[in-house]
Amino acid sequence: MEHPFADQCQDLAALLLANNLNSIQEDGTVLPFEGEESRLDEPGHAALAIGEFFRATGQTKLEGYDLVDLSARCITNQAFTEQETDNGIAYSGLGLLSFGPSKERNQVWERLVDITRERLDKMLLQRGDFVHAEQAYSIAKSVTRFSMELSKKDETGKLIEKFISSVQENSSAGFADADPDSGIGGCFDIAGVSSFVFIRQALQLHANIHLRERKLPSLRTFVEKYLRMIPDTSRMDGLGWSFGEAIGAYGQMHCISLILQAMRDDWITDAKKPLYLDVLRRLFYFFFSTYIDQEHGCLLIRDYERTTVSRHTLRMANFDAARYLSQWSRLARSIHGSIDDATPTPSKTSGRFVIFDKANKKEQGVFLYRDANSGLVTQLPLMNTRSANSCDSLAFPHAPGIFDWPVQNYLPVMVPELTFDGRKTVPCYYGKQCVTGLGLRNSFFFKYDQPELIDYEGKMAPGIGSVKVRWTFSGAKIQSEFVYTVKNVVQMDTMRYNLCLGLPHSYHTMPTSFKLGPESLRATVIKDDFQAEWTENEEVTNDQNFRGYLGNIHFVQTLLRDHPLIMRPGVQYKLILEFEPDIQMFEE
Repeated sequence: MEHPFADQCQDLAALLLANNLNSIQEDGTVLPFEGEESRLDEPGHAALAIGEFFRATGQTKLEGYDLVDLSARCITNQAFTEQETDNGIAYSGLGLLSFGPSKERNQVWERLVDITRERLDKMLLQRGDFVHAEQAYSIAKSVTRFSMELSKKDETGKLIEKFISSVQENSSAGFADADPDSGIGGCFDIAGVSSFVFIRQALQLHANIHLRERKLPSLRTFVEKYLRMIPDTSRMDGLGWSFGEAIGAYGQMHCISLILQAMRDDWITDAKKPLYLDVLRRLFYFFFSTYIDQEHGCLLIRDYERTTVSRHTLRMANFDAARYLSQWSRLARSIHGSIDDATPTPSKTSGRFVIFDKANKKEQGVFLYRDANSGLVTQLPLMNTRSANSCDSLAFPHAPGIFDWPVQNYLPVMVPELTFDGRKTVPCYYGKQCVTGLGLRNSFFFKYDQPELIDYEGKMAPGIGSVKVRWTFSGAKIQSEFVYTVKNVVQMDTMRYNLCLGLPHSYHTMPTSFKLGPESLRATVIKDDFQAEWTENEEVTNDQNFRGYLGNIHFVQTLLRDHPLIMRPGVQYKLILEFEPDIQMFEE
């Protein structure tokens, strides 16, 4: 039976893998792309990419390369890496296991010398003291150690229960917190999807099929929460998850894998399959058109117009993409249905708040809004950040190409930044009394309070004052309202508010991707009790610090009050802005 999508994925995986295998050196190290530095765990990522390609095709040769030998080199290098690389060892373990769970019939194991086998066993036994999403690495190492008969004791079940317990402890709604120790905690980004995908992949390789069947139902409970989000985050052009760190190409890849795994496991009902096949089709073609350089046969996550988080290198991303593409090919052949038969699902105007965590001290989640007429899709996160030098998790409506922001660069994008005694506060990261509903003329609103202000690093700034926030969405028109009150007479040093104007990549872009037209955001200040003024637009086209996940930032607009304001209790200080972006398709 023909599977055009599966064949396309496998052909692309072979292309990416073949074009990156020459980076693997005799000692198993991986050479970086020009201008970048290697990561210590890249050999592990390479080993798993090779292993997944073998699982999908059965091939041990590719373009003259001996895949078994290259995998053994990478695994050996990773085993003897002096610094802790739980990530690399976990990936190496699954890469080894991909060639077979029996030591007697595993071609890569046969290539490893005794000292490497002993060292690998030792590294697989080590358990990082994780309290967040990276517990998935410990699970993968346990799966490898037991399945390769390096241990008669299987810790996998216990470690999965520990992971689930950690999720429940840090989220009342059952979402994985990527960094509960940062600030007030509650970083619910794409790392949660990535963790469940990795754990499910590890379980599929487990030698004990009965343990896998016992643990899948408990994992399903949590995976389904992310599955329900994915259609609401997917834009008409195929752009998916767009908030938090490490998105872009990875945001597309993780969500595609989660959908295909869920379809293979029959976690998506027959009634919902047409919807998810359509979402899958759009996510894939956006990924293919936006991040694959077909001329040179490589994945591009960083170039002269866009970038990503510094911990993701081009080489690692290329191996990860080859791994995922091989996985998609294999999974696509196992599901009933094909994206080639997907029927486009009519878009409906909607707005809903997905709760990540609701507790006495904080409420966190993401407000997802979709306008069927204009095609506008925004994702407004109310959650903590992993990095203080980033605006990836600020509480504004993320919509790359329309409402843009620079990667790993902090600016108060679409939110006011009030500075008190040198401390910058922003109305982001947490809320209380979060409420959504329908307003006038079928508009949607999302509002929340902050009883205490919080600084841009995600740390509480008690004793200063409070702020009430309300966002209203009506068609393509968006209004934001921020109302501040203080507890005592206090001096505000400055107030700053930024808008970023960018475009999708000028070359690697879907023809149907959205962009801002000549009338831009059509931003209007309705009320400003801070008496700020727009400064002259700053052109940042050639500044490497102002690149987005999708394309380049060209201009930054700043509403600024650069001198002190004495704020008094009993007085409300309002800032209200309205936007009606000039939304166009790229091809126009």
